Amino acid sequence: MLEKQKIVERFFIENNLESDAEVRILDLLSELGEVSKEILKGTDYGSKPLTQTENLSLEMGDLIFSTLALANSLRINLDDALEEALKKYKKRLDKGSPGSEND
Repeated sequence: MLEKQKIVERFFIENNLESDAEVRILDLLSELGEVSKEILKGTDYGSKPLTQTENLSLEMGDLIFSTLALANSLRINLDDALEEALKKYKKRLDKGSPGSEND
């Protein structure tokens, strides 16, 4: 993922789009809302099983892009962060549940 973070960082620099983490988190939440909206559409607002919409994949890409941008703003290496998260969840599962009550 670090390579993808570098690609996103270069994109922001080349296009003069640098922003603070506060702006990045708002953008990330906005993109999550757009993914949610596509899932609502794909389930006819919960009345049927999910059928992937045309835009769901695009919105997921936007969500990943925004996540990478936020990590860059915070100077977080997502490869390391993911590795730590997987260790945490493995430890929780060893205790019986993936929930944080096992921390």
